Amino acid sequence: MRGGTSRGPYFRSEWLPSDIAKRDRVLLAAMGSPHELQIDGLGGANSLTSKVAIVSRSQQPGCDVDYLFAQVSVDRALVDTRPNCGNMLSGVGPFAIDQGIVTGQPGQTKVRIYNVNTRSTIDALVQTPDGHTEYEGDASIDGVPGTGAPIRLDFLDAWGAVTGKVFPTGSMRDIIDGVEVTCIDAAMPLMVVRAASLGKLGNETPAELDADAAFMERLESLRREAGRLMGLGDVSDSVIPKPVLVSAGAHAGMVVSRYFTPLKCHRSHAVTGAIGVATAFVTPGTVAYDLGAPRPAGMHRIEVAHPSGRIDVDVDLRGTANSLEVCGAGLIRTARKIMEGQLYLPAHLF
Repeated sequence: MRGGTSRGPYFRSEWLPSDIAKRDRVLLAAMGSPHELQIDGLGGANSLTSKVAIVSRSQQPGCDVDYLFAQVSVDRALVDTRPNCGNMLSGVGPFAIDQGIVTGQPGQTKVRIYNVNTRSTIDALVQTPDGHTEYEGDASIDGVPGTGAPIRLDFLDAWGAVTGKVFPTGSMRDIIDGVEVTCIDAAMPLMVVRAASLGKLGNETPAELDADAAFMERLESLRREAGRLMGLGDVSDSVIPKPVLVSAGAHAGMVVSRYFTPLKCHRSHAVTGAIGVATAFVTPGTVAYDLGAPRPAGMHRIEVAHPSGRIDVDVDLRGTANSLEVCGAGLIRTARKIMEGQLYLPAHLF
C-alpha cells in the first residue's frame, strides 16, 4: 500500500515469525536488503519505499489495532522499530477494515490505533460509505500524484511519547558544537536547527543538500550528539532523532522545513516530522518560534512547506501566554491499496 508519501507491505502480525530476530531477517529478505537497488525484493531503493507496517488486534484498552512500524535499511542489514511513521500510519485504518480486524460502519469509520513504537494513540477517520474502505476521492496531498479519499489522522498523546518529555534535554534550546538547536519529542524525536545556522537558506532542493558532503557530515555529527543529550544513547544505527532545517515561510503561519531521514533529505516530508516542526514553531522559546508570530491559546493551522509542497497541520495550543503547549494535532492524508497476494521468500529463513 501507499500510505501518504511512503510505500511498503502491510502485514498482519500473525503472518510473520514471532521471534524478533527471525522476523527482521524475513523483513530484510522481503524488501531485498541489503542492496542499493533492493533488486531481490519489494523495496524501491529509497528509504521512503523501504517501510513495513505490522498490524494486529490491539492489546490496549480502548484501542482497535496495534501498529508496529519498521524502517528497513536499503543498503544495510538493519531493521529499526524505534520511530513511528505517520505516512504508513495512513494505511493502517484501511488495512484493518479490509482485513476484518475492524468492522466498517456506513459513512465513516473511526479506527483508534495504538502505535507500539512510540506508545502513543492516534484516531484515523476512514471513508466507508457502504461499510467498506473507499480509496477514491477528491483529496490531494503534495508529493503524490492524483487524488484519493481523505483520511483524517488525529494524534492524541504523542508529546514526549518516546523520551518521556516534550523537551527531553530539559531545555528548549541547546548548543551543540556552537550551533543552537531544539531537541523535541512531539510525534517524532527531532533535532530542529535553523538553516541559517548551518549556512543554508532553507529552500535548497534535497539533491543540493545531499550533494554537500561537508554539510551532511556536520548535520549527522550534530544529530548523534543530540541523540545522546535526549537520552537515546548511541544513535549511529538508529534513524532517530531526525534532523530538520527550518526557515521562515511566506507568511506568519508558514514554516519552511527540510526533513532528513536521517542520511538523506526527504523529497517531501514525514507526517510525524511535520507535527514536531509545527509544535516547535508555535512553542515559545524554541529555535523555530521566532520564524513565525506569537499565537494565543486555541486551534491554529500551520503550513509546513517542504520540497514537494506543504502539509497543513492543525495544532491545539493550550495554556496561558507564559506557558503555552501543544496538546493535540491533526491532518489529512490519503492511501492507496496497490496489491494483495503471496510473498515468496527463501526457505532457509524458516
